[in-house]
Parts: sequence; C-alpha cells; structure tokens
Amino acid sequence: MSQPTPEVYEQGKGMDAHNRAMREIRARREESYDPHEPTRVWVDEDNTPGGVMESLTIILNTGGCRWARAGGCTMCGYVAESVEGGSVSHDALMDQIQVCLDHEAEEADEPADLIKIYTSGSFLDEREVGARSRKAIADAFADRERIVVESLPDFVEREKIADFTGHGLDTDVAVGLETATDRVRQDCVNKYFEFADFEDACAEAAVADAEADATAGIKAYLLMKPPFLAEPEAVADMISSIERCSEVPGCHTVSMNPCNVQRYTMVDDLHFRDGYRPPWLWSVAHVLEETADADAIVVSDPVGHGSDRGAHNCGECDDRVQTAIKDFDLRQDPSVFEQVSCDCEATWDAVMSLETGYNQPLVR
Repeated sequence: MSQPTPEVYEQGKGMDAHNRAMREIRARREESYDPHEPTRVWVDEDNTPGGVMESLTIILNTGGCRWARAGGCTMCGYVAESVEGGSVSHDALMDQIQVCLDHEAEEADEPADLIKIYTSGSFLDEREVGARSRKAIADAFADRERIVVESLPDFVEREKIADFTGHGLDTDVAVGLETATDRVRQDCVNKYFEFADFEDACAEAAVADAEADATAGIKAYLLMKPPFLAEPEAVADMISSIERCSEVPGCHTVSMNPCNVQRYTMVDDLHFRDGYRPPWLWSVAHVLEETADADAIVVSDPVGHGSDRGAHNCGECDDRVQTAIKDFDLRQDPSVFEQVSCDCEATWDAVMSLETGYNQPLVR
C-alpha cells in the first residue's frame, strides 16, 4: 500500500484522531494487485430512471482514494484492493476495460444498455482516472444508453459529465453521501464534506443535464448503520436521509447500502471485539417500506447478506428477505415485504425498542 499522505482534508476538521487510527489499520495490508486487471466485473440488472436495464458493473483497479490514503472512512476497505504506488497508467486502465468487455461478451447474450463504473475512490478524481482515460472510457461505451460513474462531490463538474453526455449517454454520478446528517457523516463515518457539498454536486449535474441532449443526474449512496449508532438510531437516520435526498433537485435515485464488515477498517476492529453488528435485514425492509413514497427511486443491495459480516437476521429467513429486497428494487412495491415473516422479527422488535448507543450491539 502506498504511503498515506494527509494532504489534508483533515486539517482543522477535527478528524485527526480517526485518521491516525485508520492509517494504522490500513498499514496491515500485505496483498498486491495487477494494474492490468479490474478488481471485479459482473453482469446484472438495475432499476434506473429509464426503467429496468441489463447492466455491466465494473470496479476498476486504480491507485486508490486520496481520502483513504489520509486515513479515510471507518467502514471502507476498498482502498486495500488498490494498486501499490498510488497511480495506474492510461494503458493499464484501458487493458482493464478490455478485460471487462471480454467478460461481457462471454457472460451476456448482448451488450448491456447500462454501464456502471466504480473505483476504490472517485472516478472523476483525475489523480485516479486521468482526463485522457476518462474520455477514452466515454468513447468505449458511447454506443450504450446509460452510464453510472462514482465520485466524491468535490470532483463533480459539469465539464467532466459532458464527456459522457456529449456522446448521448444518459449519465448518473453516484455520490457516497452515506447520510444526510453532517454529525453522523463526520463522527461515525469520518467523511469530511457536508450535505451542502452534495447539494452543490447535484446542481452541477443539473447544469450538465440542461446543457446536453442526454440526461444527467445524481445517485446518492447512503450507509445504513455506520459504527457507533444503535439499530433504531441507524434506521431513523436512513429514513430521514432518504427523504432529504429525494427533495434535492437533480438527485433521482437513492441506494441504501447496509454496512458490511470489510478488512483493514475500524468497523472490522470493532466487530472482532464484539463492538459492532451489521444491520438487520428487517431494518433494511422497514426503511424501504417507510420511504416507498419518496420522490426518488430507492433501492438497496445488501452485500454479504446472511453472513456474520453482512446484514443478517437469524440465518433461517435471510435469503427470503433478501429476495424481497431485490424484488422491491425492481418493482418499487412495498407489499413484497408482507410475504416474508419469521420468529426472529420479535427479537428485532426488541432490539428496536431497547438497543441504545450505550448497550449496542444488544444481540449478535
């Protein structure tokens, strides 16, 4: 892993202690990665403002998130999968794109209409993906209908979005907002920006949308149950955050991601010491039910569902609840949750009534 450089978003923001702890945790990493191979690639389907689409999801292997190298978010281990040295060449990035296209040709009957591109940080940060590479990737997918790229709000600029909309590609920028509550974002997630910065990114996307024939908008990524929040606090924060995001012009989709336990993170250290439990799948279902009328597409994809390190219930009902969540994502119909039940709902009800920040996790 490259040497962290506190370059320093953190100065004067009261985040120094979190960042020192995170740098020590991340320094334990020993793995290395091939800059010519993507981190992951898969074919799926997603709900978009243009309807349900077949999708090709790409996680590019880059030099890693600059905020993570300063310390970074308490739950995010993706930087541990980044390339040693802090940067990846244009040619290596294009090799990764070709690997993804080859995978699609093998796994899909036809090219996907939707392309989703993520990195271990921000696709629009030119330290991770340079302007030349960004434009070449836009060219490579110019014949598709829609593209999603991920970025922190700092790097969302109408000119960068225009590289994609200029090809007629409907373009969504996925922003890792995590929560609409600034206190939770700073103290629990250790993320440096404020909700107002997210609103500014939405405004940039709205301008790009107005200036192009293709559409441009923001997909907000929220984090359910960061460390230090009890289950009922996390649920209330997600309901409030979804409602606030859906009211921001330019934000058309909210993806609520239940926190999972990733290696080389503060959450991992807490979980190992019985100080953290990922959210209940019942909590995910409850939030989706409560926000079904929000003026946005609201989806969730619990990573590692049913495992000790991912969102889970009792183990008996996890797959059924996950299926209902996936069904909701595609149809936006909260009645799907009426079709699943389990005795462990009583335990979840007790957790929602009794768990506090002083006694959590109440159960594992």
